[in-house]
Amino acid sequence: MSAAQDADKDLGIGFIVGEPTGLSLKTWTGGGNAIDAGMAWSFGRYEAINIHADYLWHNYETFNEIDSGTLPIYYGIGGRVVLGDTDLIGARIPVGLNYLLEDSPIGFFFEVVPVINIAPETSFDVDGGIGVRLYL
Repeated sequence: MSAAQDADKDLGIGFIVGEPTGLSLKTWTGGGNAIDAGMAWSFGRYEAINIHADYLWHNYETFNEIDSGTLPIYYGIGGRVVLGDTDLIGARIPVGLNYLLEDSPIGFFFEVVPVINIAPETSFDVDGGIGVRLYL
């Protein structure tokens, strides 16, 4: 899949394992850009529901010499809400790798996400995980 082809299979549905762990959605908007969202459970820090959404930019040139498929690096900006004993609202800055199999609707990803919580007070977190999506 290349930047020109990323809209061919425009919706990915899957899961992420990490902090948090749960469902993951990704929809391509064209030109190497996408929106991802997740609804997951935070097992470690909060024992709470974590809902997030990000706008992503993909760079296909960094790892363009792989034998099969594509491996764009991505980065973006988004937000999250943690609903638990203490509710949180924060800004996310995801950075990751998205391996898209050649001639297959399967994609794997790994991401690290610095988070700046802005309410009820300012604090810093890091989310992250690995996941898989089926593109429809």
